[in-house]
Amino acid sequence: RLTSTLSSIQPVFGEIEKLNRVLDRPEDETKMFTDRLEKGIILVRKCSKIRWWNYCKKPSYAKKLIELEDSLLRFFQINVQAQLTRDSRQILVEVNQVNVRLDQINSNLRIGGKVYNGSVFLGSCRVPEASNFIVGLDLPLQELKMQLLRDGASVVVLSAPGGCGKTTLAKMLCHDHEIEGIYKDNIFFVTVSKTPKLKVIIQKLFQHKGFLVPEFQNDEDAINQLEHFLKQIGPNPVLLVLDDVWSGSESLIQNFMFRISRYKILVTSRFEFPRFDSTYKLDLLNDKDAKALFCHSAFPQDGSSYVPDDLVNEIVRSCGGFPLALTVVGQSLRRQPEVIWRRTLKQWSEGRSILDSSNDLLFCLQTSLNALNETVESDKVLKECYLDLGLFPEDQRIPATALMDMWVELYNLDENGMDALANLHELSTRNLANLVFTRKDASEVDGYYNEHFVVQHDLLRELAIHQSSKEPIEQRKRLIMDISGNDLPKWSREMQQPIHARLLSISTGFLISF
Repeated sequence: RLTSTLSSIQPVFGEIEKLNRVLDRPEDETKMFTDRLEKGIILVRKCSKIRWWNYCKKPSYAKKLIELEDSLLRFFQINVQAQLTRDSRQILVEVNQVNVRLDQINSNLRIGGKVYNGSVFLGSCRVPEASNFIVGLDLPLQELKMQLLRDGASVVVLSAPGGCGKTTLAKMLCHDHEIEGIYKDNIFFVTVSKTPKLKVIIQKLFQHKGFLVPEFQNDEDAINQLEHFLKQIGPNPVLLVLDDVWSGSESLIQNFMFRISRYKILVTSRFEFPRFDSTYKLDLLNDKDAKALFCHSAFPQDGSSYVPDDLVNEIVRSCGGFPLALTVVGQSLRRQPEVIWRRTLKQWSEGRSILDSSNDLLFCLQTSLNALNETVESDKVLKECYLDLGLFPEDQRIPATALMDMWVELYNLDENGMDALANLHELSTRNLANLVFTRKDASEVDGYYNEHFVVQHDLLRELAIHQSSKEPIEQRKRLIMDISGNDLPKWSREMQQPIHARLLSISTGFLISF
């Protein structure tokens, strides 16, 4: 009887093993029984070989056969029943998940959407990890968090020039314990870029939450379904981070704005968007933090390199607190002998641009300038105005009146200076210059332009000079002549052709004239 039982259930469990492999189930689910089955078959075979006259062994094997039968009976009554109960619960869970997906499909269809091929990966909206080494952002993190959580601020713009750490700060904010506790799984991080596609961004949001991705009929349909989607994923608040938003994308930001309770949008941009009330301007690093970041990039952690501290300080000072500049310059000097460090400083002092240290640094800063459309006359003039700022000495406040007089003459702007002053504001909005006022009550309309000054960061001045120096000297619109004592620049002594520059900056180290 036992032989017949074992023979009948052996092929059944063989099929179960095959199905488990297909379903990628754990082997230990069937191993317990197959071990018993193999031992039982071996025992039955041994019993069948006992001769009829061997009375001594029969009682012993009979006892073993009874124990085997009892063991199999207990296994089927307890273990198998427990597995069946567990499997039935798993089936219910998976069926419930299928029902949720079907509900999502029905929801999409009810609001007029078509289902997009969910197998196409559109990109993640997961918050990227921040760098392992970050300095100087603890205070900005707390300030930005307070500004974001403040009632009434539905959109917060985090603004600074390229390479200042805006994206890093946004990542830190999203990984902050308090922010994670508030928004939980409803934090979306989307990189927007220069040419954003509204429908693709919204499809990413659907896919990130496990929804089947709709195929929208048009942008309006996408916006309507996005609002419905955001209301569905509650009850937790929602934080949407739009990273690297470019100038002219205000309408894109507005498309994501809805009257939904506890729904916030954080925008990072190298531009300012005055249309939105709440803006946080990220400052550059102070001297202490700048040096810490530079040393982390420039020196191995094993302490195998040594460079005099005064030389380190000069290099750091030349980077002007720009995190990206500090990082790339530090990496370029890492494990280099002291003579290379000194040669680098010497080259910078002789006019070589710090931007030549890294294509990444140049590209990062230049993208702000490339955002200007030179086919549009106003943008073309604005770029020329920016390049003119490079003619003025570094670390100096430039009187707005001097710029206005110059630009009115050069670019045929209105004589009352309104267009020129508007250009100054536009450059400030694009973080290409800082417009400062010595009197807060000074009214532009009343003509108090003497209280307006422009300050430009050293690296942005370097960028202006770099852009103006691409053409041969005789063809340049702007020239800078640094005179030391009685020595004129070498190029001025070797010129064979007339100069066509319309602006000439002459610096003697003490005074400047045009």
